[in-house]
This record gives sequence, C-alpha cells and structure tokens, in this order.
Amino acid sequence: MTRPRVVIPEVFQDVSNYTNAMYAAGMEPVVVSLQSVQISHRPHREFMDIRDVRPETFDGLLIPGGADINPAFYGETDHGSHPADLRIDHLQFHLLEEFVRLKKPVLGICRGLQLINVWFGGSLIQHLSDAPIHMWKQDSGDQVHESCCLAGSWLCGLYGDTFCHNSSHHQAVRRLADGLAADSRCPLDDVIESLHHTKLPIYAVQWHPERMCLSHERADTVNGLEVFRFFSRLCGGCPAAAGTDHEGQTMSDGMGL
Repeated sequence: MTRPRVVIPEVFQDVSNYTNAMYAAGMEPVVVSLQSVQISHRPHREFMDIRDVRPETFDGLLIPGGADINPAFYGETDHGSHPADLRIDHLQFHLLEEFVRLKKPVLGICRGLQLINVWFGGSLIQHLSDAPIHMWKQDSGDQVHESCCLAGSWLCGLYGDTFCHNSSHHQAVRRLADGLAADSRCPLDDVIESLHHTKLPIYAVQWHPERMCLSHERADTVNGLEVFRFFSRLCGGCPAAAGTDHEGQTMSDGMGL
C-alpha cells in the first residue's frame, strides 16, 4: 500500500497521538520542525527540518492543536490569549501558505482550525464566556458535547446530522474568513465546531479526533479515526487497506494538544 506523505508541523509538543492516528488511517506522517530537540529526540517515524521541506513532494498538511495564536496576526492586542513562541505561528503559517498555493489538502485540528481562519482573514474570540463547556479541565480532562451539522456537511457523511465529540479549547472563531464555510456548530452557544474552504481541499475541526480513537476511543463520543480516514482519502490514501495498524505504537497518556 502506498501511503500519502503528510506534513505535521510542530516545535514544542509531542504529537504522537496525531501521528499514530494518521498512520492507522493509511498516511505516512512526517514531523516537520525547526532544527531543535523536537527533531533530535522525539520518537516519531520520520522527521524533517523545515529548511529541507519541499511542499510539492508531499500529499497533504495536518495542522495540530496547541497553544493560542498571537492575536497580532488578526489585528488585536492580547486580552485573554495564551500565545506560544512566535516560531510555531510562523512555521505553521508558512506551510499553510505553501499548501494553499499548491492547492493541496489541509486538515486543521483545534488550533489548526483557528490558524486556518486567521490566515484567510478571519478573527477569533480570545476567551469564550462559556468556556467551561468547551475547555479541558484538570480534574476531568476533555469536555464532551453535541454538535449539529449543517445540511450537506462533509461530517454528515461520517457521523450523521448530530453527534457527540470531545472539546478542549477556550477560543473560537469570531469572524469567519471569506471563502470558509461552517459545517457544524455547538447547539449550546452556536460556536463553530468545524469548517471547510469552499474552493480548496481544506477542512478543519475544533475538537480532537486523535483523542477519540485507537486506545483513546471512548463510549461517549464518535470514533475520531473517521476524520483521519476522510483526510487520508483526500490525500490519495486507502485507509481501508491500512486497517487499524499503527506499528505497535501506543497512544500518549498526556493531553497531546
């Protein structure tokens, strides 16, 4: 089976939950980072320094969750954000720009959804007034709530008109960028929970499917592996042939943003 090679850019965090799910869905994840400890010591199958990346040789880009985007990127001062080092913003914005230019598939997860919205000209709510229904908690971990799909959403084909998923964010889309369309919303407060680009193969979810599959599969949510299988097919993969094989890797017990 030929696996599509998919870039996953990160500087600080362990992304093994993502790479395990990607591999199980038939993709070949390649962790791309700066020349750093992330490349030298993380136990992923393949690493690459950003200076060696040629986007045209890859089949897709997955932008993982993580810390907040610096609000200066959408023209605001910090009033509720928890921004990370600017290096991760620049790394992910750079790769998104390249994959948009090449019109190649992109999947955003949590921060990834927000970064896609900001790159296309949208803005974010820096802290949700009702964040407790969405935000990860020290004592209970991910929250769980229902989402309602809009008619014709790509998620309807995976999970139906309504479904439950995890939630671990305190920010959300405020102004949806031109060219993007919402696919599902939280019925409790109308927060956008997924979106797609109307002309490009770009999709995103505000939740964490990598923490709803394989050894993290849970009874109170749908199986998140379906999102990765959808993206694998978009990149030219064959997830049915991959089964759930992930080379004996184990899912991280950490939050794995």
